[in-house]
Amino acid sequence: MELRRHRTLLVLGLFLFVTGALVLGCIEGLTVFGWILGFMTLLTGGGMVLAHRRPFKFHIGPNGLVVQVTGFSRAVPWAEVDAIILDPQVPTVGEKHRISTFLLLVPAAGSTIGGPFDGRSPLDGRPALVLVDLVDVRQPVKEVAAVLARFAGSRFTDVRQLHRARFDSPQFTMRPEGYEPARVNQLIQIGQDVLLLEQSVVRSEAKTMFDRARAELPTSELGYDRAEVDSMLDELSSLIARRPDEAVPPNQHDPCNPSDQSTPPG
Repeated sequence: MELRRHRTLLVLGLFLFVTGALVLGCIEGLTVFGWILGFMTLLTGGGMVLAHRRPFKFHIGPNGLVVQVTGFSRAVPWAEVDAIILDPQVPTVGEKHRISTFLLLVPAAGSTIGGPFDGRSPLDGRPALVLVDLVDVRQPVKEVAAVLARFAGSRFTDVRQLHRARFDSPQFTMRPEGYEPARVNQLIQIGQDVLLLEQSVVRSEAKTMFDRARAELPTSELGYDRAEVDSMLDELSSLIARRPDEAVPPNQHDPCNPSDQSTPPG
């Protein structure tokens, strides 16, 4: 599979560049503010076009990866890969862009792969290369995951599926006046399905509906222990999306946050 970049950045950059050029070249009697606005639009558009023009190659095949991105360019045979991880970031309510889904690589022992180790494995905290954010490529995340599972085998981990599996077949204690089992099971199933959605705005809306349905859970004469259910639903809700004042769930790492990085081995 050859990953291809989205053209959205290029199209927007060209639009801003042309708009800025037209403002500066065609409008007479510009005020100081107009000149500043025109230059800023021109520079922003030009920067976006240049960013899109940077070399990008990402091939996934039976022999390994061929990667050419900013700061890293080489062929990576599977023998040099200990783990390759698809790590989605928990979206924040109110954000309307797609969810960042980072592809991380943890080198095998004795590998010649150098840094920059600007990420961290969400599985064990080891330093990792952030190869690409799949929000920037055309192929759907599920297609990339399927190809990685095929070629990387046991080296590949899809954190989305780990999150989903965490809530498979939960075991709750039965107690008088507990939550109605059928409704709890249905709500957990809905939450699991939402974890695979790639749009932040959809996940945010789903969190609102999930929390509302949770607040309306009925009880029965004999049902699931309320405290146990509430604890699991808290975790599931925080993985669907988080409020701006909520912390990122503890098994999530932000590869772009320097305070959340390990120092790479010397």
